[in-house]
Amino acid sequence: MNVGVLALQGDFREHIIALGECGVTGKLVKTESDIEAVDALIIPGGESTTISKLAKAFGLAELISNRIVDGMPTYGSCAGMILVAKSIIDPASDQETFGGVDMEVRRNAFGRQTESFEMDLTFKSISGAPIRGVFIRAPWVESYGPGVEVLSSIEISGVTHPVAVRQGRVMATAFHPELTGDNRVHRYFLEEVCKK
Repeated sequence: MNVGVLALQGDFREHIIALGECGVTGKLVKTESDIEAVDALIIPGGESTTISKLAKAFGLAELISNRIVDGMPTYGSCAGMILVAKSIIDPASDQETFGGVDMEVRRNAFGRQTESFEMDLTFKSISGAPIRGVFIRAPWVESYGPGVEVLSSIEISGVTHPVAVRQGRVMATAFHPELTGDNRVHRYFLEEVCKK
């Protein structure tokens, strides 16, 4: 399987390393021909507004959206979660998404960079020790449709917020598993979301 990592901006190199540790050679993608050549796509963390604007500027936004609609397995982490959402609460000016998951997300839901944090998470279908969630100016899922499966959530002030979801062949996490050295979330994507 050819797995691409969108390399317009963000922590794409860390996803390449995580894929390699899972036995998959990832490919950095940033052109139409690159994206047309991959079987699956990871959209990394970074600045969702910047990634969105660059994707439009390079003529990639519609292509990525169409490939997701056509069933290309896709995983978005942090900014990537925002970009695979159906809609964004308080989007930046002219910010658009690729779509793929019937959810509404809130950008920077946990606060600014200085309020970034880590915590252990239970992740549905992944056994063993908890998954370490690294949240950096992270979004959360504000609402979602009936076809969305919640894989992990956290509770803040008595309110539960999904932080990992899946809808069909699209998965998203509000956190950065690529920064922890624990590749079980990537393995879940490769073995479960990508399987035919």
